[in-house]
Amino acid sequence: MSEDTTGDPAGPRTVADLDLGPALEAVLMVVDEPATEEHLAKILERPRRQIADALRALADEYTVQGRGFELRLIAGGWRFYTRPEYAPAVERFVLDGQQARLTQAALETLAVVAYRQPVSRSRVSAVRGVNCDGVMRTLLQRGLVEEAGAEPETGAILYRTTNYFLERMGLRGLDELPELAPFLPEADAIEAETLEGVPSFDPDAPDADADDTTTTEL
Repeated sequence: MSEDTTGDPAGPRTVADLDLGPALEAVLMVVDEPATEEHLAKILERPRRQIADALRALADEYTVQGRGFELRLIAGGWRFYTRPEYAPAVERFVLDGQQARLTQAALETLAVVAYRQPVSRSRVSAVRGVNCDGVMRTLLQRGLVEEAGAEPETGAILYRTTNYFLERMGLRGLDELPELAPFLPEADAIEAETLEGVPSFDPDAPDADADDTTTTEL
């Protein structure tokens, strides 16, 4: 006679029988992008409102406990992140003390796309006053921008920022981008300025933008 090794006399439990908090933690530990409440509700067979309440309860619990990680709602979904105050420890472990940043040219180009999207390469180049083809290829390869159809008048490919961009910037949506007015002398000065007031962030790998006038390596 075979032996039952499940350890549960009642047999295997269904997903709906699992404790919701630990089940959410287990799923969120393995996601590679923010998980939406709708998707989690489908996976765990619970109402979305119950999922949303449980996620917020977990987030509050981690904050009260002062854990080294937090649960954040970013880019329309939930995911674990290390707390900013522990960034030095994480950076030392992952980067051995070396921070990899986008070049200034790439940051400026990304800012133009973020505030003007959907926008063509030629439009981005006109705003910056320099050819941006090489930088745009870099941003595409890193998953920070993506194609968004074609311009009806010219047929030029349009570009927009991605959910990965929101995730890296720590934004729930594009409406959380900072206003440009405090950084520019005039509202339309974006056409002539390089958007120096737009915040930067640290993507994961170094790159040199050979096709741009800025050649500083990351």
